Amino acid sequence: MISHGKDIKIFCGNSNRTLADNICRSMGTRLGDMTVSHFSDGEVALSLYETVRGSDVFLVQSTCAPVNDNLMELLVMIDACRRASAGRITAVIPYFGYARQDRKAKSHDPISAKLVANLITSAGADRVLTMDLHAPQIQGFFDIPVDNLVGAPLFADYYSKKFGEGNPDLIVVSPDVGSVSRARNFSHRLGLGLAIVDKRRERANQSEVMNVIGDVRGKDVILFDDMVDTAGSLCGAAKAIVELGGARDVYACASHAVLSGPALQRINESYIKELVFLDSIPEMEEKQSDKIKFLSIAPMFAEAIDRIYEEVSISTLLK
Repeated sequence: MISHGKDIKIFCGNSNRTLADNICRSMGTRLGDMTVSHFSDGEVALSLYETVRGSDVFLVQSTCAPVNDNLMELLVMIDACRRASAGRITAVIPYFGYARQDRKAKSHDPISAKLVANLITSAGADRVLTMDLHAPQIQGFFDIPVDNLVGAPLFADYYSKKFGEGNPDLIVVSPDVGSVSRARNFSHRLGLGLAIVDKRRERANQSEVMNVIGDVRGKDVILFDDMVDTAGSLCGAAKAIVELGGARDVYACASHAVLSGPALQRINESYIKELVFLDSIPEMEEKQSDKIKFLSIAPMFAEAIDRIYEEVSISTLLK
C-alpha cells in the first residue's frame, strides 16, 4: 500500500531558495506559498498560505550560516506543517549543520549532532533527506528514516569530462587521514590512484601538514573532501603536495562550501587552480572567486523527492 500523501508540496526557508526553485523546476512543479520572516527581536515568524492537509510535504532548508537561525526556521516549518495535518513531512537538508560534533572527542564535549537530530524528530519530521553527512553514523542518531545522498557521482562526471577516465597523469588526494575512505571511493569511480596528506591538528580550524603518503610527483592532483570551512586544511594540503610531493597542478572539490573566516583569502592565495563545490550552500556574492565553481544538485534531489513520494527505492542515489 502506498503510504505517501495525496500530492507533493515543496516549501523552503531562507537558507537556499535558489536551490529549492531549481528542484521544483526539475520536477515541473511550483514552490509552495510560505513566508518565513522574523520578528523585531529575532524570533522566527512563519505564514503558510495554502493547505497541506494530507499532502506529502518536503521542506528544503540547509542549516548553513546563520546556522542557528536556519535551524530554527526548519523546526518552525516542520511544526507548522505538522499542526496543519500534513500527511508526511520530509526535512530536506542539503547541508546538515552541527555534524562535526558527532562524538565526545574529550571529556565534557556535547554531541550536538545527536541533539539536532532529536530536535528535528521532536518537531514532527517523518523523514530526513540530506547529502554527504560529515560523519555517516549521524544517520543512526535519528529514530526516523534518513537518506544520505552522495555528491561524488557529480564530481566524477565533471572530472571525467575534464580529464578523461583513468588518466595516468592524474591522482586523487585525501587532505587528511579521516577522509581516506571517502577519497578512495571517489578515486575508484575515476579509475585513479590515491595519495594521502598526513597532518597533525594543533587546535580547531588549524592544522600542521606533516607528510605526503603516495607518489604525486609530476602529476595533476584532485583534492577531495566533504566540506571546506576556513580552508586551512585544504590549502595546507595543496601546499604540501606541491612543495613536498612535487605535484604539478592542484584541483580540489568538496560538497559543502561553508567558507567562513579567512577561507576566501586562503583559497585565492593557495596553489589550488580550481575549486568545485555543490550548491548545497548558496553561492554568496561576498564569497565569490575566479577559482570557485558550483555544480547543481537540484536534479539529484528532485529525483530523490519523486522516488520518496512514489515509494520507489533511492538506493542508486546513495552509492
